[in-house]
Amino acid sequence: MLSLSAVSSAGGECNRPPDGSITANPNRPTVADPADITQIGVIETEFGWNRTWQQHGLHETDIGNLLKYSMLCDLEIRWNSTIVTGQNTQDTTQYGVGDNLIGAQWRIVHQRRSFPTISVSYAAKIPTASLSKGLGTGKTDHVFKFLASKDLGGFHFDFNTAYFLAGRPLSDAHDHNLLLTLSGAHKLHGPLGITGELYGYTRLNRNVPGYTSNLWALTFAATPRLVFDSGIDVGLTSGAPHKTVFAGLTYSIVDLNAKISRSGRRSPDSK
Repeated sequence: MLSLSAVSSAGGECNRPPDGSITANPNRPTVADPADITQIGVIETEFGWNRTWQQHGLHETDIGNLLKYSMLCDLEIRWNSTIVTGQNTQDTTQYGVGDNLIGAQWRIVHQRRSFPTISVSYAAKIPTASLSKGLGTGKTDHVFKFLASKDLGGFHFDFNTAYFLAGRPLSDAHDHNLLLTLSGAHKLHGPLGITGELYGYTRLNRNVPGYTSNLWALTFAATPRLVFDSGIDVGLTSGAPHKTVFAGLTYSIVDLNAKISRSGRRSPDSK
């Protein structure tokens, strides 16, 4: 039924505006991703910095980037890389490259007046972070996600549920857990907006408990294709990180399909 809905709803809904304008589709700063994807043909990047105060005096710092390309009307390919990750305590400090996730998101149903946008996604972790430094597990993980988004009364809502299959260090076994998250965004004034989110993970294993946390952020759309964000994430249960502060941006780099099309029209006829 979802596939039939996608076929019936896709016609005309992926066409670009007549002026060819580009509008960013930020996944930042929330844990939840929007069910809608980047405009067809557009390459978009998201860059961000996080500083997390974990349990037992452990501090973590990450600088990451998400690169997205909507190669088809309803299909987006995604590369999420942690450029630098670090951990420090009173005794030790470790820094290095982080893990990479490669995946794709498929939009199954477009938003209607009484129905949300629905998508599914899959990503696999490439274990590039150092196991010896304690920055990664050295194992491949898998993430399966269901996404729904809806605009209601001036608010935008994103709901995600995800299943994580995580490889155990120094073992062939896997752990697994679930994520549930709901975020809401609203424009405050002009380009300024506010975003709030409540999310929670189930227990991964006996050493990693489940927890619940909440996030609040301000966003600023400098232009339709450039959006800045900054905020704070505060744990609500004992197993959660104490707090995380973050800042970043989303930028639509280029309409690759349009550039290729223009280049083809300028090329001389080879016949």
